[in-house]
Amino acid sequence: MHSTLRQCVAITGRRLPIVVQQRYASEASFQTKPYKLHKINEDGPSTSVTVTAEDALKFYRQMVVIRRMETAANAMYKSKLIRGFCHLYSGQEACAVGMEAAIRPDDGVITAYRAHGWAYVRGVPVKGVLGELTGRNIGCARGKGGSMHVYCPGFYGGNGIVGAQVPLGAGVALSYKYRGTDNVCLSLYGDGAANQGQVFEAYNMAKLWKLPVIFICENNGYGMGTSAERAAASTEYYTRGDYIPGIWVDGMDVLAVREATRFAVENCRKGNGPYVMEIATYRYHGHSMSDPGTSYRTREEIQEVRQSRDPITSFKDRILSGGLATSEQLKEIDQEVRKEVDEATELAKTSPEIGLEELYGDVYATPIETKIRGITPFDIHDHLPINKPINI
Repeated sequence: MHSTLRQCVAITGRRLPIVVQQRYASEASFQTKPYKLHKINEDGPSTSVTVTAEDALKFYRQMVVIRRMETAANAMYKSKLIRGFCHLYSGQEACAVGMEAAIRPDDGVITAYRAHGWAYVRGVPVKGVLGELTGRNIGCARGKGGSMHVYCPGFYGGNGIVGAQVPLGAGVALSYKYRGTDNVCLSLYGDGAANQGQVFEAYNMAKLWKLPVIFICENNGYGMGTSAERAAASTEYYTRGDYIPGIWVDGMDVLAVREATRFAVENCRKGNGPYVMEIATYRYHGHSMSDPGTSYRTREEIQEVRQSRDPITSFKDRILSGGLATSEQLKEIDQEVRKEVDEATELAKTSPEIGLEELYGDVYATPIETKIRGITPFDIHDHLPINKPINI
């Protein structure tokens, strides 16, 4: 409910000093862009969304952390402190933050290799993400996984094989149904992976078995260096499930993403899964750090999105216009985040790597045999149970 700024007039003798007392809203309502619906007969997600001041500041902080964390990863990659592949989530922050706000910690999420932001919102601290990228022992997988293979409880990666996470996500959802829980799995993929055959096979099985899974296409406009229009005969990815209900949502609006995800999740918990969602977003960097991202699109296009549709800037404007916080409060959050990420970056640069003795450690959770073969049949090693806790 919106509250207004009120003026209190204190009368003291002949003088009439005016004391301005500023009250800020506990919650505010906003309008989202209309959703596009496919095979949904009932009313879809509401276009009138409400957010509390507490949640608004939480969402803002999460998005700012992801943006600054990816900026740090960008700099460390260019300094050759991060090796191998590195795919940044800058520009897509509202997707992960909005979806996470609509699910429970015990629900599942699986995605492709653009996974840093998701690892953070699922519970891995910044130092755990950046430390994993630099291969240090503070990483969430003790530096063994790297950028494309980030995991934590309830988050199944970070998967490098294009589209492979889609049937894996259906499998996670199958385990929920098999065990009789009401958990839901979000299975995310990009527009570039949307044409994979295994995606449609997963659709088919999920519909046959009514699995509690939401297949989510994060459509950032480009699969590697090819625009969606050049790669797909149909770019209406939310309809690609054919017989599966689908929703299109503006992925640059964190509240719209939350509302659409909440709608699909609630239906899946009731046994009405699966769903297909298309979240229209945009990435500011190239496909990976080896891609400058400007050979197939103009710098002006990127700048136009930054200026007119940036998920953080636009949400900041909503917070201020809705009276949910002051600009000073948001600046304070920015400063706190800067300090947190700077400290995590330093740890990611200076923490030690794990020793070679861990090469054969924790290969199996509960190994039947304690010996592991190396690179030849005659190269035998003892399995080392390290059981180090994940850094969260």
